[in-house]
Amino acid sequence: VISNDTALSARIIRVCNSPLFRGNRAIENLNMAVSRLGMAYTSNLAMGLAMQQMFQATSEMIDKRLRATWQTSTEVAGVCHVLAQHYTKLKPDQATLAGLVHLIGVLPILRYVEDEDMQISSTMLDEVIEELHPRIGAAILKKWDFPKDLQNVPVDYANFHREAPSADYADLVMVANLQLVAGSEHRWAEMDWSAISAFDRLGIDPNMDMNEEEDLNAQMEAAMALLQ
Repeated sequence: VISNDTALSARIIRVCNSPLFRGNRAIENLNMAVSRLGMAYTSNLAMGLAMQQMFQATSEMIDKRLRATWQTSTEVAGVCHVLAQHYTKLKPDQATLAGLVHLIGVLPILRYVEDEDMQISSTMLDEVIEELHPRIGAAILKKWDFPKDLQNVPVDYANFHREAPSADYADLVMVANLQLVAGSEHRWAEMDWSAISAFDRLGIDPNMDMNEEEDLNAQMEAAMALLQ
């Protein structure tokens, strides 16, 4: 199926040749990409990247949210990769995937509103998305047989009081989201990050600002640009 989608195949090969995954040998075709990444991971990555193409919105409000969802997903994925690589024992490739799909539950909600031509205010839609997308996202990842350690990410990444026996990908996506709102007026930026146990589990200083770490910031921006 992936090989029939020329654009998607090209994106997977480009990602495979990027600093995110690059090995000693350049990848020239999809078969080589599958050999490097494995069939399961390639399939999951394809689904993550294909989110951008899942449907075309006709209303401005839905289209705006689609673009914002994809933008956030790719930004979080880039931060997750860099954090996993430099601070944790978690797999950077899985971390990238976790970031890409943590908002996947938003898409069916937007699709439903679009298909039913629902008249709903922007504020109400935001509330519906915030309430429903985590459970929908977890159900989708389970249905699609994503790795078990990723299936909980949509539900847990914004549960700032969660406790876990060890660092996991939900912790990573949580911290990546927080890094992206640091210094803004977002309500998450106003929280006391020192009370969020995910930082301890990951071994990351809650006061760290990736934007001030030149090497990390450059890698993060490169990863984001690639995924977009």
